[in-house]
Amino acid sequence: MKKLLFLISMFSLVFTAGIASAEGITITDDEMKAAKKIYFDRCAGCHGTLRKGATGPNLEPAKTTALTTDGLKVFIEFGTPGGMPAWKDQLSEQEIDLLARFLQVAPPMPPEMSLADMKATWKVIVPVKDRPSKPMHKRNIDNFFGVILRDAGKVAIIDGDTKETVGIVDTGFAVHILRSSASGRYFYSIGRDAKATLIDLWPEKPTVVAEVKVGAEARSIEVSKFHDKKVDYRDKYAIIGDYWPPQFIIVDGLTLEPIKVVSTRSMTYDTNEYHPEPRVAAIITSHNAPEWMLNIKETGYIWIVDYSDIKNMKITQLEAERFLHDGGWANKRYFLMAANMRNKLVVVDTVEKKVAAIVEVGNKPHPGRGANWIDPKYGPVYATPHLGEPALALVGTDPKGHPKEAWKMVRKIPVLAAGGLFVKTHPKSPHVWVDSTLDSVADNTRTLTVINKSDPEEQFQTIKVSDHGRVVHLEYNKEGNEVWVSVWDKNGEIVIYDDKTLKEKTRITGDWLRTPTGKFNMWNTVHDIY
Repeated sequence: MKKLLFLISMFSLVFTAGIASAEGITITDDEMKAAKKIYFDRCAGCHGTLRKGATGPNLEPAKTTALTTDGLKVFIEFGTPGGMPAWKDQLSEQEIDLLARFLQVAPPMPPEMSLADMKATWKVIVPVKDRPSKPMHKRNIDNFFGVILRDAGKVAIIDGDTKETVGIVDTGFAVHILRSSASGRYFYSIGRDAKATLIDLWPEKPTVVAEVKVGAEARSIEVSKFHDKKVDYRDKYAIIGDYWPPQFIIVDGLTLEPIKVVSTRSMTYDTNEYHPEPRVAAIITSHNAPEWMLNIKETGYIWIVDYSDIKNMKITQLEAERFLHDGGWANKRYFLMAANMRNKLVVVDTVEKKVAAIVEVGNKPHPGRGANWIDPKYGPVYATPHLGEPALALVGTDPKGHPKEAWKMVRKIPVLAAGGLFVKTHPKSPHVWVDSTLDSVADNTRTLTVINKSDPEEQFQTIKVSDHGRVVHLEYNKEGNEVWVSVWDKNGEIVIYDDKTLKEKTRITGDWLRTPTGKFNMWNTVHDIY
């Protein structure tokens, strides 16, 4: 324990000061290939492809060599209090040793990808004209759940009414999110390997009808939804945000044909220094205009991309904060994005097209999409859990009806543990559910916190979901009376709770249910209900 505490203090010191590189680290070509895959799978999302840091610290050799191979192995094995999970149960001793050595050599430069490169990967498996003109089954598509089977590179479609598995389709590796089409017919998936797939839910079995690979790593995808009496952009376009290369891609909404690529390499908003890897994190589609909002993670800008004329495309750049990550809607006018390394939420007014506020919350906010409800004292609020502390922050979101509370943290509610990735509620629900997936205590990672909306300061309840894996990502059914949660493990499970009684209703299991993570209800995703 003393050694671990010493290394933690050393870790803090090293990652706030520059250290000269050391020599003597050797890695064979085969080891380098294996190490790149481990780093991509486990580390790149927080530390960056080039290891320059974001949610996690900078891991360039000038920093890492001071810790030595043994010191790095301790951090990889046991994690840190700031939100890095322990990898000892998921990586072997040999893999941990290899990763520790890999972190002390210069990061390899991944390849770029042009529009021509993308088009070479593009496939329309079922042309639009050959797709069904109506649903070929009688199931309730509105209550379908798309379930990510992360390490299997697949997505399962589950009927929320019957709990039956309708079908399993091949997608990109480690799918990060699913987004639904505005029509409620398709799911769009994006893998960490930057492979996008379009899943049609009208055939008897869910079918991948198009796919394209747009880079080496990606995290976000969204569709065009805006329509009014004059124009209808529903499902006309989709947009994909790359982590590498740092760029976004506009594709045809029904075929995924790549149309336009825009680089995000630019200067940071605060120091005006060039950054070679400004990744596109969350993307939100506006209900008020033909626009997408993009978090440009490392530079601290939010870009508003107008897709009404993509040949003469307008991009509005809003100075926000670093390092932007995820977030979601409040009142369908404002969206709140986490700058998790600055402990803040950035509020953007999508009508005025400007930053309305920047709100200090807790240590490393990570809202996912966040959660909205009516607080009994403060009115409409938006909530985020935190990676770095056991707390749920509530921010007032009603500048007209509750101006004194608007864009202020009105409550900070204790929860079971830190390491929270997602919070979820529903307009019909009396409860708010929070996970603690990345906490350093194994038992906490398998337990949920449940809060009473009518009395948020009341002692929270806890639900132990599993004795294995990590519990992650909450989603309601269409009616708002069930909560679905994943047991993220090789022997995965989907556990479904009655939201009123908090009692387990059923548990979906099977050999096919490998590493389930996100679950996305079609109706709630179409209508941005969270």
